[in-house]
Amino acid sequence: MRRKFANPSEYKRWRRHQRVRNRVVGTPERPRVCVFRSNDHIYAQLIDDTAGRTLLAVSSLKLDAAPGAKPAAKAENAKPENAKPENAKPENAKPESAKPESAKPESAKPEGKKGKKGEKAEKEAAGGRKTTLAREVGRLLAEAAKAKGVGKVCFDRGGYLYHGRVAALADSARKHGLDF
Repeated sequence: MRRKFANPSEYKRWRRHQRVRNRVVGTPERPRVCVFRSNDHIYAQLIDDTAGRTLLAVSSLKLDAAPGAKPAAKAENAKPENAKPENAKPENAKPESAKPESAKPESAKPEGKKGKKGEKAEKEAAGGRKTTLAREVGRLLAEAAKAKGVGKVCFDRGGYLYHGRVAALADSARKHGLDF
């Protein structure tokens, strides 16, 4: 049976994955951690290849069920739709720019120039939303594996580069107790 692929890059990833799978095999003592990365989510499975079964699976689907959604307010704390926010200014208040410079609080003054490079470096160090989710999936995978009595695993990157979200997941799993 011939596999069908949507685009050439998908075929290339599949070929890389098959090349890695020729060398990486999961056993009951040392199962394989298989990673799949989609555009929005990341998935990790602990697989015993000798028995052909998945021991456990973790994904970012439930972690990010509703992106940007806030928890629903309780009925007793609910406000009517036409209510003004608590920090709203009175309608007759002067705008901030009309006040003299000395009246502005100290915290409003800039501390120093960071520039675009400084802001970019801070963002890269913390990682974005998807990288943060990948770290969380790695943590959950390590905790679930330890609960099942698995300490050592072999890592299957699934044909992806060991970079970005895949590396974040692996590093987080290592940090939380998995040995590979």
